[in-house]
This record gives sequence, C-alpha cells and structure tokens, in this order.
Amino acid sequence: MNKTLKKLLIFALKVSVAGALLYLVLRQAGGGDVRAGASKVVGLILSVHPAAFVASVALYLVALSLGTKRWSLLLPGKFRFRRLYSLYLVGSFFSTFMPGLVGGDAVKIYYLYKETGEGAKALSSVFMDRYIGFCSLMLIGLAAYPFGFKYIRGSWIEWALPLIVLCFALVSLVVFGLRIGKRIQVVGKLHDYFHTYRKKYDVIVKALLLSFTLQLIIIFGIYLLSLGLGLKMPFSALLVFIPIITTVATVPISLAGIGLREAAAVLLFGTVGLEADSAMALSLAWFTMVAVGGLAGLFQYFRIKGASAKSPPHKRPE
Repeated sequence: MNKTLKKLLIFALKVSVAGALLYLVLRQAGGGDVRAGASKVVGLILSVHPAAFVASVALYLVALSLGTKRWSLLLPGKFRFRRLYSLYLVGSFFSTFMPGLVGGDAVKIYYLYKETGEGAKALSSVFMDRYIGFCSLMLIGLAAYPFGFKYIRGSWIEWALPLIVLCFALVSLVVFGLRIGKRIQVVGKLHDYFHTYRKKYDVIVKALLLSFTLQLIIIFGIYLLSLGLGLKMPFSALLVFIPIITTVATVPISLAGIGLREAAAVLLFGTVGLEADSAMALSLAWFTMVAVGGLAGLFQYFRIKGASAKSPPHKRPE
C-alpha cells in the first residue's frame, strides 16, 4: 500500500474515532440529544471566568518553561534556554494543531538534529524527556491515591491507576532492564543513552523534581478552570484522575486524544458528582488552555524557520 494513502487512512480512522467518541459523550450530556448536549457544553465553556482561564494559560506556559529546563538537563551539550524554549513551544503547537500530520516531538527532533547533526541523541533526549515526565505523573497519582481513593472506592476504576503504573513499570523493565531490541540501531542507541544517564543521579533527580513541579502546575491550572466554571472539583481527586486521563488520551487511536480525553473525564469526574456536560466542559476547557498556550509556538515556528533558512545545517544561528 502506498505510504501516503496509508497515512491518509490512519488519519481518517483517527478522525472517525474522535468524532464518534465526541458524539457519544455529547449525547450523554444532552440526555440523548446531541444538539442539546453541545449547547450545554458550549454554554459552560463560554461561562468560564476570564481571570481563571488567563491564569491557567499562564501556568501552562510556566510549565513549558520547566519542561524546557528538564530537557536541557538531558541534552548532551549546552544549548541556550531561549532556543530550547522556542522549540518546546513549537512542539506544543504542532501536537495540538497538527495532530496526525506532524508530531510536536518530531519537530523538536528535526530542528535539534538540524543544529547538531546527531539524530540519535536528539531522538533519545526527547524520548527521555517524555519518559521522565510520565514517570513523575504516575508517581504523583500514586502519592495522591490514598487521598482520592474514596471517590472511586467500589468501582472498577479503583484499579485503573495501579494497573497503569504496573504496566508502565513492567514495560520499562523489559525495554531498559532486559535491553529488548538493542540490536536495532535506533533502539540500541536509545539504550546507550539511557545507561549513560542512569548513573548521573544528580541529573535524574533534578529532572524528576522539575517534572513534579511541572505536572503539579498543570493540574493546578485545571483546578483553576474548574473553579472558573463554578464546579466543585476536589484537588485531591484531580491528582488521581489526571494521570489516568492523560494516559488514556495518549492511546494513538484519536487525534490529539480528542474524544478519549472527554470520555475518560466524563467517567472519572462523574465519581465526584459532575454531570456529563460539566465534565466534558472541563475537559474541553483544559484542551483549550493547552491550545491557546500552544499558539505562541506558531510565532516561534516562523521565527525559527526564518533563522534556519539563513544558517548552514548543524550550526546554531546566532
């Protein structure tokens, strides 16, 4: 099958999944009427307090700056923070506005490779940045689990987070501990990169601390959105729910997690008394926070593209 056709089919499938899930959630929000559900959700989103929304977007941009600092620790060599932050913003923009077409991580890898000429290290650093970020999110969920357990006690959801963490730990053990796939060139270099940093405890500790702070800031931003929507959402519940929702949204069957995120939010937020329309509104407000914050990446993309066009490859523009 032609590669272009295959990509188009996968893209169409993801659009279909996202659309179908949104339809089902909106139908539930409207009591069986999709239009009524959409009207309720849109009305709620438009009612969010402007100060809460602006503050949440500002917190998201701060979180991206911490992510940039974390990434700089994992990079082999010194890079200007401003340059890396620009790439982080560009990655956020592409992940949000170009899902299924150009991945945000792929863009970061491309420009980093263009400057350094070291594709394997660029790929490894972006992967490790993501990996440590996910580790910290799971650890936050586990730490908060005893406090948020009362909201999901007695339902099958109570096993969701422990199961996700267990699977993540097992996969990490198989991939890194047993070095599965080490004979594959790209995977082998990823293993080498990982084992190089495994003994750099100071770097890993700093990266994890930055990750904890980053994740807590984003979760607090979502909490502010819930307050701006007039919802009674316990912060301790968000600490447990957001890791689960984030994991579900990363399953590659939808565009940017659209539909998956909303379905998971309706299911989980419903355990603390939120109606389907309120839960979906909070989920979409969260997505909007990320989208608005990511718009800064569009400006940075044109700026970087212009600078790269004037500079020879593998050399950083001044």
